[in-house]
Amino acid sequence: MPATAGPADACAVRVVDPEKVAVVTAALPGADTITELAQVFGLLSDPGRLRVIIALLEGGEMCVCDIAASCGHSESAVSHALRLLRANRVVRARRAGRMAYYRLDDSHVRMLLDLALTHVGHGEAGT
Repeated sequence: MPATAGPADACAVRVVDPEKVAVVTAALPGADTITELAQVFGLLSDPGRLRVIIALLEGGEMCVCDIAASCGHSESAVSHALRLLRANRVVRARRAGRMAYYRLDDSHVRMLLDLALTHVGHGEAGT
């Protein structure tokens, strides 16, 4: 009876290039940073929250009712999304009396979104 073959992508040895493995291991962020990155990308993976973020990218500082109207969501849903985004430092709020105005927290968030939109558009354009 023939021996069962292993997966096609399995390595025959544990480490082929120990120097490269050492460099990459030293460059990897710590566990806390990886966890934070996963949380940010998790926030960006929800279409509703992504609409809110893109509304702020396009509109700048906006109140909850304007964000809701722009995205086609209820004010309650937008408030919930903003609460999560604010807790994870993706957006920040400014109070003016009883109104709260939201905007993207910093230029890093804007750059991340611009880059992701460019990446998606690049695939759609077929270039």
